[in-house]
Amino acid sequence: MLEAIARAFICPLTVAWLLLVLGDFFSTFCYHVPEHVFGSLHLKTHHSAKKTFHHYAILTFNVQVLLDGLLGALPYLLVAVALWSFSPIGVISGLLFGQFHVWWRHVSALGWQTPKPIALLCQVCFITIPEQHWLHHQKTSVGFGDIFTFFEQPARAWMRLLRLLRLYLKYVPV
Repeated sequence: MLEAIARAFICPLTVAWLLLVLGDFFSTFCYHVPEHVFGSLHLKTHHSAKKTFHHYAILTFNVQVLLDGLLGALPYLLVAVALWSFSPIGVISGLLFGQFHVWWRHVSALGWQTPKPIALLCQVCFITIPEQHWLHHQKTSVGFGDIFTFFEQPARAWMRLLRLLRLYLKYVPV
């Protein structure tokens, strides 16, 4: 009986955590960082100083903003499909937490300041707080990892490598 309860509780938590970590990894390294180097959609729709919280939180019907949001969410959705058979509750919980975090990390535009105990807990759990994400809006070469801060340094290294690749491709004779 205790084992069944543990499986019912632990499996959804594990699946939710896996969804968030793997989704954040693939979103960061397969979409977000490459889009900063090679693209313009994300920079136009997400990093303009003229945008409001509603814009950042995808509470708009602008097709480009929705496309950027969908492309950023696609890795999470693909991981969700792969994990569904392990725990639908875990997948749904992970997706809901991920969406909540999207909204929460953009509240700095509204003047929000994260309470110290929450900021400390997030630091211990390597979770991005709104103030850290706002730095990314101000300086687009820092603050990578939508949810987890431990992707920051690898993402910066990936960005440097992709920038070198872009330069190489620019000067390679065709």
